[in-house]
Amino acid sequence: MDKGIYCLVFKNPGCTVRIGALGEIHFQPGWHCYIGSALGSGGLKRLERHISLFHNRDKRPKWHVDYLLSSPLFSLACAVYGVTRERLECRLAQDLGDGGVPGFGSSDCNCASHLFYRQCDPEDEILSALRHLRLIPTTKTIMSP
Repeated sequence: MDKGIYCLVFKNPGCTVRIGALGEIHFQPGWHCYIGSALGSGGLKRLERHISLFHNRDKRPKWHVDYLLSSPLFSLACAVYGVTRERLECRLAQDLGDGGVPGFGSSDCNCASHLFYRQCDPEDEILSALRHLRLIPTTKTIMSP
């Protein structure tokens, strides 16, 4: 099974969502991209779990990103990923560092955040950042924004 890093790209109308222990967070209208790692035993199958949760929102959230996936206010537009066995998700987070939601998805590292806000669709920016890390990016469209 391929391993790698990925970015989930969400669109939302502007809302407030309770994110586990982080509490209620106000999200500006626009786009949010979440950076994750798929280096565990399941590898990039983790993306299937995320997409499954998005389509079946009745499951109980486990991680910060699950709260967005299970919220009817967030649409999952696409997933962009790169195959690697290196821990590059924090470098990708640093590359996309502007507009981070403090503490989101980064409880197991020293990053300020792994969720970033953009006014416009960030897919091209993510593709460029993955190429900068010398990865070959692949996009999986989930739904039309």
